[in-house]
Amino acid sequence: MSAAVQKHLNNERPNKDGRPNEVPYTLDEPAPKVLSFWDQGAFWANLGVSLFAFSGAYTVLAPDANGVPQLAITAGITAMIVGTVLGGLMLGVAAVPGARTGQPAMVLLRGLFGARLSYLPTVLNVAQLIGWGTFELVVIADAARALYDDIPRWSYVVAAGVITTVLTIWPLGSVRMLRRYVTIAVAISLVYFYVQLLREPLPDLTEGGWGQFWLGADAALAVSISWVPMAADYTRHARTARGAFGAAAIGYSVTQIVAYVLGLIALALVAGDSSKVFDPFLHVALGAVFFGIFVLREADQSFANVYSTAVSLQNLAPRADRRVLSIALGVLITVLALLVDIGDYSSFLSLIGSVFVPMLGVLAVDFFVLHRGRAWDVSRTAPSRWGMIAAWAVGFALYQLINPGGVGWWSGFWGDVQDLLHFSPSSWMSASLLAFAAAALATYLIGRLTRR
Repeated sequence: MSAAVQKHLNNERPNKDGRPNEVPYTLDEPAPKVLSFWDQGAFWANLGVSLFAFSGAYTVLAPDANGVPQLAITAGITAMIVGTVLGGLMLGVAAVPGARTGQPAMVLLRGLFGARLSYLPTVLNVAQLIGWGTFELVVIADAARALYDDIPRWSYVVAAGVITTVLTIWPLGSVRMLRRYVTIAVAISLVYFYVQLLREPLPDLTEGGWGQFWLGADAALAVSISWVPMAADYTRHARTARGAFGAAAIGYSVTQIVAYVLGLIALALVAGDSSKVFDPFLHVALGAVFFGIFVLREADQSFANVYSTAVSLQNLAPRADRRVLSIALGVLITVLALLVDIGDYSSFLSLIGSVFVPMLGVLAVDFFVLHRGRAWDVSRTAPSRWGMIAAWAVGFALYQLINPGGVGWWSGFWGDVQDLLHFSPSSWMSASLLAFAAAALATYLIGRLTRR
């Protein structure tokens, strides 16, 4: 038995005071409150540094239909910082209910929508998490082949799938391992690449406009928001709600900003060609070594997606063993990564993700303002709350009116709605912020009327 596995097994044994160190196998058992601020901070900080932050950095430059950036790199950096900070605050808000109630994210939605109605967002969340988990295995395999392409791609996919599955069996032990070892290695790698890339001759970073600023900010905010429907899966193990908020909001925002700025610098060095964005990392001295750390670390992204998928499924089947679910899901995303062209699925993933922006607005107002954290019914018999569904629908509809996405038939439908309403989105409109605000306002009004 390897030392790493033995350490994970030790984490499953109870503490001296008799409390368990690991996540219980079913939802029938209480969640142990064992994660410190630093455990969580390191976890969120690692999630903020992703290969997607490098390969997808061009999205904050608001590329048009032909892929031509509409923002200058300085404008893109500013938009990214604004979007990331706002998204980080939203992520922090989503983290608090889990810490207070000890319940995972989809179970919390029983209190928001009712037990049966919570199944709808649960199914959507499972769909997007399976998609993102598959996407991460593809990213890992492609990045690994950029380092060393003498090994078949399927070998990298299978290896990444195995590592992902092992991490999900001992989730809290994996979070602690990230803090102790991986975070330090990632920080050193980031500093090294900043020093190396800034020594290269950079083009004019101010060339371009600022006209699509909020489109770029929304792109960065959307990445932060993608973690919202799983935040409570981890913060339910936080020792304090304040620590959960701070770790998520600060830890994630800081590293996402650092990673995206580095990605935009690399993008500038390859004249905006996103297909070559990894080249500047690999062409510097020892670049392959430090880039290899990023590739290995990417497994924590797939781990988070797969583990949260298992926990989300437990909202539908509370007595299901998370270990069995995790292994089955690990096999599923590995097979999908080998067979499916995930690039055709990315727009659909963004569409599903957009439903959780207004949902967070509903959750924030209902939990913190209307109920103030009290009388939050997360039982299997929680009554249906159609008013909250209506508030969610208001925010979701506004989001789609402003940004209908890239799925052909879907964006075509909302284009027809825009024409019917004689509505044309302006460049200053942030779909995420306005949808969040609309859903929050609708929740407050419906909540007050319902009480009366």
